[in-house]
Amino acid sequence: MAAGAALLATALSGCAGSAGTDAKDRPSASGTAGAAASGGTIGARGSACELPVSFAVARHWKAEAVDAEAELSKASKGSDGDLSGALADSFLRQGPVTAACEIDAKPAGDIGFLRVWTAKPGNGDAGSVLRAFVAAEDNVSKAKYRSFTTGDGLTGVEVEYLYTSKLLEETKKESAFAVGTPDGPVVVHLGGMDTEEHEAMRPAYDLAKQTLKLA
Repeated sequence: MAAGAALLATALSGCAGSAGTDAKDRPSASGTAGAAASGGTIGARGSACELPVSFAVARHWKAEAVDAEAELSKASKGSDGDLSGALADSFLRQGPVTAACEIDAKPAGDIGFLRVWTAKPGNGDAGSVLRAFVAAEDNVSKAKYRSFTTGDGLTGVEVEYLYTSKLLEETKKESAFAVGTPDGPVVVHLGGMDTEEHEAMRPAYDLAKQTLKLA
């Protein structure tokens, strides 16, 4: 299980302590139309995460690329072999998509991540990929889907739903959107430690959606 624990702490690290910034530094404090203030853009060649799409990242949030194939290969060669590989796969793949980038909210004072997942061409359109992504999470309810168009004219599908942790016996809100690209569908997901943190981070999610365009 050691390799799996390392993956959880690094490649797709979970909730950790808050950075403790003042409210004025939280992404919800500035920006327009409900979106956070931008702290830069990712997606293009040479950025922190090279992706089929590009979008603005909220100020103080930190983006880091995830090399899922390298992590999966490393886990499969660990001391516990198949067990480590299966655990790594559960963190790095969800339905038809694979983890490609995570954007950490802790430097901005919140606990959670925006995570970007990608799929290969031919895995379905944005709507079907997003539905498969949500279905693979398990223990979800009240999913509401709708279409949207970015400022750049890119169309996609968005979902809001509730996820219930059987371990913690808690239910929280989560959101995700998906778009199709020539390089395959892309899913951007916002979780959070709980619904309160999710809502606090929502302006960063809205910024990403509003500024989304093909890279």
